[in-house]
Amino acid sequence: MFPSSCDTFVALPPSTAGQRVIFGKNSDRPCDEVQEVVYFPAADHREGEKVECTYIEIEQASHTHAVVLSRPAWLWGAEMGANEHQVCIGNEAVWGRQEVDDQEALLGMDLVRLGLERADTAQKALDVIVELLERYGQGGNCMEDQSSFSYHNSFLISDRTEAWVLETSGKYWAAERVKEGYRNISNQYSITTKIDREHPEMREYARSQGWWDGKAEFNFTGVYSYMNTARIDASSSRYCEGRKLLKKSEGHITAETMMAILRDKESGINMEGMFMTTGSMVSVVPRDPSLPGVHYFTGTPDPERSVFKPFIFVTDIKQLKMTCSPCVGADDPVKKKPRFKSKPDRKHPLFLKHEVVAAIIDSMAERGNKIMQNMRELERKKMAEMEEYLTNGIADPTMVVHLFSNTTNDELEVYKKS
Repeated sequence: MFPSSCDTFVALPPSTAGQRVIFGKNSDRPCDEVQEVVYFPAADHREGEKVECTYIEIEQASHTHAVVLSRPAWLWGAEMGANEHQVCIGNEAVWGRQEVDDQEALLGMDLVRLGLERADTAQKALDVIVELLERYGQGGNCMEDQSSFSYHNSFLISDRTEAWVLETSGKYWAAERVKEGYRNISNQYSITTKIDREHPEMREYARSQGWWDGKAEFNFTGVYSYMNTARIDASSSRYCEGRKLLKKSEGHITAETMMAILRDKESGINMEGMFMTTGSMVSVVPRDPSLPGVHYFTGTPDPERSVFKPFIFVTDIKQLKMTCSPCVGADDPVKKKPRFKSKPDRKHPLFLKHEVVAAIIDSMAERGNKIMQNMRELERKKMAEMEEYLTNGIADPTMVVHLFSNTTNDELEVYKKS
């Protein structure tokens, strides 16, 4: 079976309830991989300073924005996240006619983090990603325990006003702007003839390869995709099911709607098996810039058996210790490479407790149902509290400095009492 994973969604007015943008993503990864939720504050950097990504070192920006990330614990980048300006990004693996370069370069997950750290709008994040893609390329092993698993990347990027779909093939790319309604991406190219921005040599490269005759209407998916049925059929099914689920709630899509979609197992969006959903994210971003965005993360596998915990950007937030994996040496995970066969135990405190509870849910029906009820009740309570902030703003930011950490502790209390 091909590793094939991930779905990312965005809904904008008028498809949402109220003047809000709703973003959601499942990160589907190897079932034994730990995903952590981490926070990095805004920072200024010295001229000439470098930053070491998962495999390569690049020039650091003069300023980086505060970010909250959900990422595989062994690497520098992230599967998904948001920044203090309410930009949200998720990425997907895609394959096409162009060969994937195994050479170590920037991972798509590195580009997610770099886009969030360096851009205050969705369009600027797109600019950051394509500039770095042109300069450094994309490539490298995307699994810690597999000798070679590489892919091209697609991205869904949103902010308070719009969203962009960015799909890449090597250094070439096409982008589609989404101003309203809903959009989702999976593990396949999805941009067709609506191309709002593109690499200046993208069409000529396709013509030179014999993929396009230069006369027919240019269709990015039709030209750059290939029909590997094992991968395309699996991702196409999830892509289509995701669109159906969004359409079902069109006009009143909420955070709860998005969480339900991410939890849906019948569609395959909530993936099970050797490749499974190891972390999930839902963001609610009001159009009104005076109101905060609320970003929910599970930090644990299988959203059906997890709690979406809220995070709000304010000053003085500290590292999220209960969802931060143990470090090995001062530079881990930046310095740890997946080619190293032996790896430390990367399970963070919440993950360890969740493993035990998940086993109880699976094996003890009555007790498991009680735990699930208590988890959902905690989630509903927190979402009701967040609705007050989303509607009226935050009078006292100190009240939410420890919001995510406190909710994580509440989740642990549910486990302890169950």
